[in-house]
Amino acid sequence: MKIKFVYGILLLGLVLLNSCISSKKVVYVGDMIPKVDYVAAEIPEVRIQKFDRLQIRVSSKTPELTIPFNSGVDGYIVGEGGQINTSSPSNVNPATVGYLVNSQGQITYPILGVIAAEGKTIPELQNIIRSKLIDGKLINDATVQVDLLNLKINVIGEVNNIGIQNVPDSRITILEAISNAGGLTRNGAPDRITVIREENGVRRQYVTNIESKDIFDSPVFYLKQNDLVYVEPITAVTTPKEERNWRYLTTIMGSATLIISIISLIK
Repeated sequence: MKIKFVYGILLLGLVLLNSCISSKKVVYVGDMIPKVDYVAAEIPEVRIQKFDRLQIRVSSKTPELTIPFNSGVDGYIVGEGGQINTSSPSNVNPATVGYLVNSQGQITYPILGVIAAEGKTIPELQNIIRSKLIDGKLINDATVQVDLLNLKINVIGEVNNIGIQNVPDSRITILEAISNAGGLTRNGAPDRITVIREENGVRRQYVTNIESKDIFDSPVFYLKQNDLVYVEPITAVTTPKEERNWRYLTTIMGSATLIISIISLIK
């Protein structure tokens, strides 16, 4: 009878310990069928938002004409072979590089003045600036390159590395963002990943499931600048005090079980 009692205590202790360990296996897009073709969603164009910072470069066969239109260029140098190279100041603050889209969705560009940028794609803004330069007979062979300097997203919740991620190539998927964040923690819910997005002055919440192939058709599969990605927990997160108390309890239970077992064997 005593042996059964001891075994009962041991079994209860194991059940309590296992109840605190998640055994769920996460398989990303686990419902995809091998060798079956799925239509790939078209990559959406990045649209410029308020407070984006843009780098705008103008090039021409006559480089000296482009100097007023290139931020960070303060002159040009004629090489020995007659080639013309631009020169830049050595002490440039990265926070002031480029052109900031103001609260009205506009940028102030040298000579051309105020240009509406919000809501436009990168190619659309490039064409607008190029047309203004050519139509104004400022640079007849102008080539314009626009890049988004501050595309970033914020990943928080049950991931191993919480924080802001900078996206240098202006393209990132939700799976890439989670991978960059070190993946989900053991308490991360793969079927409850929330993306909060602000567009046109409105915030909207999307809930996605990275275990399903439907993630590829989600409007937030390709993330946009300033998206907030939040991975919900499977269970409530314990506080440091609760974790200490649980460790004390399990230690006491283990010691008590060992003592009872030894006493029972001796008797």
